[in-house]
Amino acid sequence: MNLSVAVLLLVFLLIAIRQVGALRLQIWHIMTAGALMVLVMGEITSAEALKAVDMDVMVFLFAMFVVGHGLEESGYLSHLSYQYFKRARSLSVLLMMVIGGSACASALLMNDTLAVVGTPVMLLLARKHEMRAKPLLIALMFSVTIGSVMSPIGNPQNLLIAINGNVQSPFITFLAWLFIPTILNLVFLYWFLKRRYRGDLHEEGLKHSQEPIRDHEMAVLSKLSLQFLVLLVFVKIVMGIMGIDAELRLTHIAVAAALPLLVGSSRRFWLIKNIDWATLAFFVSMFVLMESVWNSGFFQSLLSRMNDSLTSYHAILGVSVLLSQFISNVPLVALYHPMLTASGVLVPGLMALAAGSTIAGNLTILGAASNVIVIQAAERRNKVTISFMEFLSVGFPVTMVNILIYWGYLALVG
Repeated sequence: MNLSVAVLLLVFLLIAIRQVGALRLQIWHIMTAGALMVLVMGEITSAEALKAVDMDVMVFLFAMFVVGHGLEESGYLSHLSYQYFKRARSLSVLLMMVIGGSACASALLMNDTLAVVGTPVMLLLARKHEMRAKPLLIALMFSVTIGSVMSPIGNPQNLLIAINGNVQSPFITFLAWLFIPTILNLVFLYWFLKRRYRGDLHEEGLKHSQEPIRDHEMAVLSKLSLQFLVLLVFVKIVMGIMGIDAELRLTHIAVAAALPLLVGSSRRFWLIKNIDWATLAFFVSMFVLMESVWNSGFFQSLLSRMNDSLTSYHAILGVSVLLSQFISNVPLVALYHPMLTASGVLVPGLMALAAGSTIAGNLTILGAASNVIVIQAAERRNKVTISFMEFLSVGFPVTMVNILIYWGYLALVG
């Protein structure tokens, strides 16, 4: 085992513990330390580290943090959440609406987007209904991951598969193969979380109250930003269905959505100053550490030795879930996808890759970027901490059932 892989395992261990003596560590502290270690030890050069940082992802997250912060600080986000959740008459119904709404929205707006705007909503709901925030935050993280499986724009790895796999009519194809098992997984998630957190989900009637708009100028601009976001995503979907070959990337959509606030708000510099810079630092560090691990060739060598046995549904799902924890899901798809297409694997196998690399986010905190966004935001805003082991205690059984449902469905209809 080389130094980069050893550092990655150390990072996993520290994230699981999150405390060294009296020192309480945040996730971004640990990931940044890991990136600095591989730089200092010469496992990756400064030039390689700079090149490793995916600026599309960084600009996308920066823009979405601006939109999310504007929605939250103006009070418009709480206004929207009231309009949606006021129909919930009990916490069980509220949980169902969180799971269903987050899953559907993540399929259209991307899981990371929902993580950004959904976290303050979950914290607000917990405060208003006098319950712990953890059940709602966990429901948000797991539902945006599962919901994003069934869409080619639900997450970056699905988009990579849709484009590089020459998938015809990607929106129709993803829904045809993945919609039904995704719905089954969401139903299971609701049942599991309701049982797991039954002590938090009292059946008393809920009283909903609308939060006031705190900044009317920012609220108008935030509403405009949200409208831009939804409109451009709709345009992207229509372009995909009609086969229009014009570049409209998720980064372009996010920047366009942020422009009303960045250009029109008198508090633009305050917004920029107060976005979640710690999470952005985490992603920069993650790119550096993962590139160092990638350059080591450790996992590529592991996969190449198993090449002949990696084309069945259960192998694709299992390998995708496990290796995504170590090299992240997008690099995993970039490595695995060419191997599958070279072996003659058809669309059902690619759908298994999409499902496996995405539901990998349900196994551990580091399995999905959206998990890190939610947990870091919750810790920063309300000091709510979800530990590695607490996440795993939910994630392991949920992921095992997720794999079985996707495998069973794909094997049945494929």
